[in-house]
Parts: sequence; C-alpha cells; structure tokens
Amino acid sequence: MSQKIIDLRSDTVTTPTEEMRQAMYQAEVGDDVFGEDPTVNRLEEMAAAMTGKEAALLTVSGTMSNLIAVLSQTRHGDEIVLGSEAHIFWNEVGGVSALGGVVMRTVVNDAGGRMAIEDITAAIRGKNLHYPPTTLVCLENSHNRCGGSVLTAGCTDEVSALARRHGLGLHLDGARLFNAAVALGLPASTLATGTSSVSFCLSKGLSAPVGSLLCANKELINHARKWRKMLGGGMRQAGVIAAAGIVALEMMIPRLAEDHQNARCLALGLANIPGVVVDPERVQTNIVIFEPPPAFSASDFIREMDCAGLRLTYPGGRRVRAVTHRLISTEDIDEALRRVSALVK
Repeated sequence: MSQKIIDLRSDTVTTPTEEMRQAMYQAEVGDDVFGEDPTVNRLEEMAAAMTGKEAALLTVSGTMSNLIAVLSQTRHGDEIVLGSEAHIFWNEVGGVSALGGVVMRTVVNDAGGRMAIEDITAAIRGKNLHYPPTTLVCLENSHNRCGGSVLTAGCTDEVSALARRHGLGLHLDGARLFNAAVALGLPASTLATGTSSVSFCLSKGLSAPVGSLLCANKELINHARKWRKMLGGGMRQAGVIAAAGIVALEMMIPRLAEDHQNARCLALGLANIPGVVVDPERVQTNIVIFEPPPAFSASDFIREMDCAGLRLTYPGGRRVRAVTHRLISTEDIDEALRRVSALVK
C-alpha cells in the first residue's frame, strides 16, 4: 500500500467541509455586480462587522484584495512603505507597480515581522519635487515569511498613529488575520483598529475553497468595487462562493488553535532531530520555518521529503516551510517527524 501524503506546503490545500458543500449547493444567489446576490451581501456584512469596518468587498484572492486596497488609496507614481519580507512585495507578482504604477519602498522586517517605527518614519518621503509622494503604509498579520509571527494591537496602533500624523493610509494584509487573533486571544476587529483597510482570506486555515474580503469605510469600498470590476473580478452569482465563506466565519475560527498546537508540536519535534535548526518559541500560529541539517540544501531536503510523502515548501536560502491546517492531525505530525528523522539518519 502506498503511504499517506502529508501535505504541509500550505493551508491553501484545505478542501471545503461538508457543511460548506451543502451551503454552496443551497445558496440563494443573484447578480453580485448589480449588488443583488443576498449571500454575498450577507458575507460582506459579516466581514465588515468582524473587522470593525463599515463595509466589505468579496474578491477572488488575497492578492486581488491587497492589490485593490493599494490601488484605491494611491495614484500612479505614488510610493508605499512596506516590510522587506512582505507578501505584497515577494509573492504578488509586483502587481501594485505593474498595474498601478506604484513604487514599493521596503523597510526591514525583524524576525517577528515588525518594522521599527523609526525606520518607517525615515522611509516616509517629505514633499520634494524629486520624490514620489508616500501615501500608504502596509503591515502584515500574521506574517507569512516571518514564520507566522503576529503583530500585537499595540504595534499596529503605533504605526497607525504615525500614519495619521503624516496623512497616510494604513493597509493591513491580514491573509491569516484570524490566526493572529486566535493566537493573541483578541477579536479581529481589535487587530484592525486604526487601519484604513484590512484584507483576510477565506481559503487558507478557514478552509473555504476560494475568496478574500477587503474591509474599509464605505467610500473606500465603493472605490474598490470599481477597481475590482476593472481587474475582471466582478462576479455574478457569487453566492455559491460566499456561502462557503459564511460557514468558514461561523464555524472555523476557533479550531485554528488546533493548527497552532500542531505547529508547535512539529517545531518541538524537529528541534530534537540532530542538525535541524528551529526555534519552537518563535512558532506563534500555524507556520514553522526551519533549516535542514548541513548535509542537505533546502531544495534537496524538500525533494527527498517529497519522495517520502511529506510535502514542504521553499521560502529561500536554507529555509524550509511547513504549514499546519485542518487536514493535518496530531498523528500526521508524529508521522511527519518520523519521516524527517528517518531521512536525517
């Protein structure tokens, strides 16, 4: 018999629950471009309430939500300030520059995904004929490339105050916002306080098949709706997608704590394997980043583990990434550790 594939590449591999499938089948639908899909409208109202914003917009992906957030708060030739490890900078195909003509100026992220307030301040351009105007700061919570680390509400508040002093917007890429909220024991709205916009994904740990929400005030969302249409994201009977998202928000948030516990167990187990470099204390949510033993390059290690039925991803350098999710059990974590140990030995 072939061995079970343990897929730790990403929480995007999650499949919809039976409750989601039933809700999608039974969803009441209409034309969302005309604002007539009742299921989409309900999801957007839920998302706005949960993030403490006036309104929300359903998009097909986190990348689209982030792109629309930037396009709605900048003009061609503006500059935004964001982290050196930001998902918008690394993993979204440079869309804000290619499609919006927006310059990205990076500030160093520390290991916890934070940017020093003095570094952000120094990156904000003053008014000068030679400079692109700074109009937006972007944060990320939880932080993907920084090992799923979380930003506290106090950290966001500090950046928000700085942005307000300089007349800038503040967008929060909250693709895994609810992971951060669960880790901190806070409502998502607390982590989004002081931001001009926040996005979060339905299709990661929340297990919905597709979708992201952009949340902000009504004026910004009305502007964003036009950008979504221009980008080809105006959907029609999108209630079949939104129905799964409603189930995700109603049922899937508390169980994220299980993913966090499994990630911590994985990190603790890896720390006991000779040559593996990992700091379990840095694991706050569902992402574990580690280095394989010196005998392996990261790419070789990932290839060997794939042959052993354990799927991982490569974030760069000597690093390897593992992400826990609903389809990964505690038994799967134990088996993953056995397979890593067998390879290393």
